[in-house]
Amino acid sequence: MSLLNSILSFPFIRRLSDIELFKKYPEEVQAEMFRYLIDKAEDTAWGKDHDFKEINSTKDFGAALKIFRSNTPLSSYDDLKPWINRARQGEPDVLWPGLIKWFAKSSGTTNDKSKFIPVTEDSLEECHYRGGKDVIALYVDKHPDTKLFIGKTLSLGGSKRQDELNPDNYCGDLSAILMDNLPFWAEFGRTPELPVALMDEWEAKLKEIIKSTKNENVVALAGVPSWMLVLLRRIISDTGVSDISELWPNLELFMHGGVAFGPYQEQYKKICGPNMNYVNIYNASEGFFGIGDDSTRDDMLLMLDYGIFYEFVPLEELDNPEPNVYTICEVELNRNYALIISTSGGLWRYIIGDTVKISATKEGVKFKPTFILSLI
Repeated sequence: MSLLNSILSFPFIRRLSDIELFKKYPEEVQAEMFRYLIDKAEDTAWGKDHDFKEINSTKDFGAALKIFRSNTPLSSYDDLKPWINRARQGEPDVLWPGLIKWFAKSSGTTNDKSKFIPVTEDSLEECHYRGGKDVIALYVDKHPDTKLFIGKTLSLGGSKRQDELNPDNYCGDLSAILMDNLPFWAEFGRTPELPVALMDEWEAKLKEIIKSTKNENVVALAGVPSWMLVLLRRIISDTGVSDISELWPNLELFMHGGVAFGPYQEQYKKICGPNMNYVNIYNASEGFFGIGDDSTRDDMLLMLDYGIFYEFVPLEELDNPEPNVYTICEVELNRNYALIISTSGGLWRYIIGDTVKISATKEGVKFKPTFILSLI
């Protein structure tokens, strides 16, 4: 590793010891996340209504979890919607301490079908941004001679707008929320410039992205495979190169998520050439959950210290009045589970709508997500 890489990668590499810690002690780390969430939200409207103070009255994790489950039923979006709307209307301390100013809007054909997922300052910092840093940390650990630190990442994201319930708030795609809240120094490492990245109209956005990035030293890509593929094909068409490496010779990494990568893999090999590296991530509006840390495997490492407490319900039991619910150390391998999350974004025992299979538990909890469109 060059001296420059050693200096620039240090903040990322030192995080690896924390990752090793939760890989070895998943139950203890998850118990710590549980305590953190309950402590932080005890005095919120939700915490008072669900008696978080009673949960905090016991020091035993098992007993506290039992009270939590008794006081807090599994939640669909419709269950949480009245609470979320209170936060959207400007009420502080509803689901999480303080005011919530950002809401990630899911796709939907009508407003009635759209979901507005709260994004708090804590969930931004200790979940979404930590996830992005950990992607780099795990990648650099395996590629010490990387050129990531001498170029820019092309981020393909969505747009934002004022919240119709409260003009002091903003809602939009998670990617737009993340980019709009990045510290100023992070802008030096990404492209295109923020006004272009947050453009709403797709065709105009494509033209501006190509115009502003074709002469940049792009070393990495970040986005959803389907939309990034449209952009790359358009860049090749507009610039006349035969493959993208002619335009960006130092391009080495694509960080992708949102949809399964398998159907796109061969197309990316043709466009990006044989030397491209790929990292799968599981980052949703509700939280950053997993990173593909091993290119020889198709599962991901479940990130356990992101201000998220995980529970798992066997998929076949989800509609039962009282389904069995398991923690990370109680699950069976290769069984389909509905993913249940409690987060620093103010989601409590939330049925996210995806299923997962735990594929390994030694030296890190590995899982395979299966995206289900309509569980709830």
